[in-house]
Amino acid sequence: MTQPQPNYQQEMPTCWWHPNRHTGLSCTRCGRPACPDCLRDASVGSQCIDCVQAGQRQDRGRQRQYRAAGPGARTVAGARVSTKVVVTPVLIALNAVLYAITAFQAKSPMDNGASKLSLDGVMFPLAVGQNGEWWRLLTSGFLHFGLIHIAVNMLSLWMLGRDLELLLGKARFTAVYLVSLFGGSVAVYLFDNPAGTTAGASGAIYGLLGGILIAVLRLKLNPVPALGVIALNLVISFSLPNISILAHLGGLVVGALVTAAILYAPEKGRVAWQTGALVLVACALVAGVFVRDAQVENLACYGNSQRVTCVDRSTTGA
Repeated sequence: MTQPQPNYQQEMPTCWWHPNRHTGLSCTRCGRPACPDCLRDASVGSQCIDCVQAGQRQDRGRQRQYRAAGPGARTVAGARVSTKVVVTPVLIALNAVLYAITAFQAKSPMDNGASKLSLDGVMFPLAVGQNGEWWRLLTSGFLHFGLIHIAVNMLSLWMLGRDLELLLGKARFTAVYLVSLFGGSVAVYLFDNPAGTTAGASGAIYGLLGGILIAVLRLKLNPVPALGVIALNLVISFSLPNISILAHLGGLVVGALVTAAILYAPEKGRVAWQTGALVLVACALVAGVFVRDAQVENLACYGNSQRVTCVDRSTTGA
């Protein structure tokens, strides 16, 4: 008695597009069974006609995106469209290196404020006004007190800096960062205790916060999240001790101002408008420094680390 032969053709699946055709082939992309007429050669295996058409549509979409954001495409700020973030990690690395130097000099990662680099570079209004140590207005923005201080600031810089750098471009982003940093230091110099010391990138970071808010408004996005972040940071600034509120507010105002000048500059002659606005803000800040120099030069300060009293020698005859 002979055994019946199995019908292998009936056990094979049928083509997705031709149900009357049995096939042992399938699409390498979607896995659906397909007859030879419904398959096309691909770089790896064969793809069905649907997947080939879908791939062609994706290729056309990518080509349209490339033409829209090609080498000549620019952001609303006038920067070349890019996906590479360069300045932000460089700034983080620079802050980290300087922190490591101060920690090494002080032989402590938490009490690094006693290092020579910190003592010579932190914001100390009396040293600026009476000794002419103007560099403190800039170097203080790259120095930090303790590991937690720099960790929080660098995390904030990474989170805020990436998107704003892509929008503004490297040069404009660097300008906003530095002018905001300078603005925070000038605010401290003008209005804070002349015998106090401050340091940190917070002024520049708050400048980026202000820049993010302006960017959201310029791009007509929902401003509520940006306003919420700014409000939260201001609450923290006013709530926690040993935080320079003036540096935060100064950086925030200056950062928002210069970013607005960049993003709302007219397209015709945009670079000239942007450059002029940045120079104008920087000159105004420098003028504030000169005004304060004349005031601080006549101050005489007495006391200890807990309480310092400063008096104007020109009015007391001292």
